[in-house]
Amino acid sequence: MKALTGPIERHRAALVRCAPFALYIALMAATPLLAAALPEIDRRWFYAVKVVCVAALLGLFLRAYGELRSGPRLKAGEWLVSLAVGGAVFLVWIQLDLPWLSVGESAGFDPRDAAGEIVWTWVLIRLCGAVLVVPLMEELFWRSFLMRWIDRQDFLALPPAAVSLRALFLSALVFGLAHNLWFAGLLAGLAYGWLYLRSGNLWSPILSHALTNLLLGLWVLHTGSWQFW
Repeated sequence: MKALTGPIERHRAALVRCAPFALYIALMAATPLLAAALPEIDRRWFYAVKVVCVAALLGLFLRAYGELRSGPRLKAGEWLVSLAVGGAVFLVWIQLDLPWLSVGESAGFDPRDAAGEIVWTWVLIRLCGAVLVVPLMEELFWRSFLMRWIDRQDFLALPPAAVSLRALFLSALVFGLAHNLWFAGLLAGLAYGWLYLRSGNLWSPILSHALTNLLLGLWVLHTGSWQFW
């Protein structure tokens, strides 16, 4: 298959999909250092800053995401499948919090104040990050870029339906290992990747991922299982 883009276009396409994710990871890694250096600042503000910075970078690159320009124009059946998969991933995720299926412990996100009352500002910030920013950022990196790049460096020339099972599994495996619940993450990565292969539309896994995170957030608020956040 003839390359559809030159080296400069390929590098730019990779950059705009990798940079928001890389920024998110860098800010997450810097949080403990910042918290230690600035103990007077509520640690949860660092999450808010991280979300705003990543959202700003996504906005800056928005015109470069060709697969997002049309908006979530999915057929009714594709909407149903995407939402069903998102709900299924949520149900699986909360059942796989087992020691042998996890790596380390999640710091979680506790939106309560010193008196144990929920601060709804923190809830809103966390939900906006988890539902609006993270699915967009992660699907652009894991599915639009990495899953296709594993098969072909000129990844924009590779239709989602042509992605190999090897690339689907490897990208899902790394996606899983990026989460402390690695096995749940692996299954989620396979599910979201399958949606992308099936529909050829990145909005399908984005919507599914967003629903998973929304349901997880509501469940965490209901149960107080802050470690899942």
